[in-house]
Amino acid sequence: QVQLVESGGGLVQAGGSLRLSCAASGRTFSMYAMGWFRQAPGKERQFVAAISRSGGSKNYADSVKGRFTISRDNGKNTVYLQMNSLKPEDTAVYYCAARAVNTGVVLTTFQSYDNWGQGTQVTVSS
Repeated sequence: QVQLVESGGGLVQAGGSLRLSCAASGRTFSMYAMGWFRQAPGKERQFVAAISRSGGSKNYADSVKGRFTISRDNGKNTVYLQMNSLKPEDTAVYYCAARAVNTGVVLTTFQSYDNWGQGTQVTVSS
């Protein structure tokens, strides 16, 4: 098991940027595939971005391609989500997720993950 703590959320105007961070406990962070999901009020949890153990493979939801970038620093046990050109429809609680894997897979469904952070609120005003 790994504990995940998100930070970096907040209120930003449309067109602005935010960088979310997710800090993981433990010394085996490099063994975990990581992902970001979001959930708006009254909606299902939605895939945003995911990254392989090494960071060499990434996947994005179509709605964020070209605007969001996922990255990780295994030396700091942290995964990031750089969000640019934010839109009001990006408003949601953003969750970090992790799953220990033994290959370089990228996991894009919430059922694939078994470790979740508490979430951080992102609000984009128009």
